Amino acid sequence: YVIYTSGSTGRPKGCMLEHRGVVNRLEWMWQHYQFSAADIILQKTTFTFDVSVWELFLPLCWGARMVLCHKDDIGAPERLRALIARHQVSCLHFVPGMFNAFITTL
Repeated sequence: YVIYTSGSTGRPKGCMLEHRGVVNRLEWMWQHYQFSAADIILQKTTFTFDVSVWELFLPLCWGARMVLCHKDDIGAPERLRALIARHQVSCLHFVPGMFNAFITTL
């Protein structure tokens, strides 16, 4: 599969990755973080970013539930917090800058 990254250059480029790498990552995450079918994963990352791969496929491959985040809610900490609470999300991903913005509004 192909994801696009700006890497250290700031210029987008396609990166071709093997399926077995993502399968290995999903299996490792499932075991390491002790996920179960009762977990609820928030899918809020754009599909062109590498994190979206596990956000999409972890729940689909292992039977957990996925909650889709509307793009307008991603940049609105209050709405994002309400979405997390409403759906009882148990797993989500933040890049450091977004996490800092989120926790400063608590």
